[in-house]
Amino acid sequence: MSKNVTLPHQQGSTDAGPGEPLLSVEGLEKHFPIYGGFPFRKQVGAVKAVDGVDLQIYPGEALGVVGESGCGKSTTGRLVTRLLEPTGGKITYAGQDITHAGRKQLAPIRSEIQMIFQDPFSSLNPRQTVGTIIKSPMEVNGINPPGGRETRVRELLETVGLNPEHYNRFPHEFSGGQRQRIGVARALALEPKLIVADEPVSALDVSIQAQVVNLLQKVQSELGIAFMFIAHDLAIVRHFSQRVAVMYLGKVVEVADRDSLYTRPRHPYTHALLSAVPEADVDSAKKDRIRLSGDVPSPIMPPSGCRFRTRCWKATEKCASEDPPLVQISGNREGHLTACHFPEEPTLSRGKDVVLDPALAALEDGHTAKD
Repeated sequence: MSKNVTLPHQQGSTDAGPGEPLLSVEGLEKHFPIYGGFPFRKQVGAVKAVDGVDLQIYPGEALGVVGESGCGKSTTGRLVTRLLEPTGGKITYAGQDITHAGRKQLAPIRSEIQMIFQDPFSSLNPRQTVGTIIKSPMEVNGINPPGGRETRVRELLETVGLNPEHYNRFPHEFSGGQRQRIGVARALALEPKLIVADEPVSALDVSIQAQVVNLLQKVQSELGIAFMFIAHDLAIVRHFSQRVAVMYLGKVVEVADRDSLYTRPRHPYTHALLSAVPEADVDSAKKDRIRLSGDVPSPIMPPSGCRFRTRCWKATEKCASEDPPLVQISGNREGHLTACHFPEEPTLSRGKDVVLDPALAALEDGHTAKD
């Protein structure tokens, strides 16, 4: 990264105290109503996309959020940024309750919580130039950096590895990786304290994924920005995140530091996810593979008790009647939380690295391919 870009935060923003989480989520819920009936429509059910999520993100750290499609990862990210209104639970940012905060209360902290969207093309206005797209957040928040907004935008473009001369170009003139860099520059325009990255590399080629992930990692380390990194790719999550939360059907089933979770997973679902990652050693992959039976249950009518029990090889009557809390269990490292009545034994289950592709393996060595 060629330059560090800094912008003053808006007045009225708050800071988390020493050792306090920047963002805390307790019992977070989002239920989307289902309507039916004729001639009078009424609510007949609800899709429980997020149903009791507990998470903490500390200043400057990267929390990875993983899980199957439909588990509620993206919805959780939109709730945290208050793009969606929560059905229940509590969201605390820097000690301030923002669960149901109105526009005026959210205004001072909007610049501190930014989002990078999954699709690098649909998240950019095709009728606006790159300069206008990145400059707009500064205009909305009334920020006039030294040297002017155009100068700052050109510095941001250089920061994310683009040519400052791209200022007057339109999104369709860029590749997918370049568009995602534009999205990163827009998120950095207000120097946020927290960025929610919703699968920021899933739509990109593997070699381009490496570039964007390394860019985000440099941004985190040099600017001290906290990340909520949502992804399917376990190899990328391991490279980027310091802690990892595993979600299943609207709930968090395991949270731990990166090394503890990847080498000693305690929840059966986490163990199954890690065993499904392809490895170079074909024989080893065949031995360790865990094939889950059945499909993911519907979030409209989730199973009673433990939601994973319908696909778990350890399930008993207790799993059907009691919902296991997310707590630290015996044999876990401090801070390793698991929601399971019958957790896996804390034995070394995998090797040092989980790598899907040689291009991603270069991440560990700090190498990237050129776009």
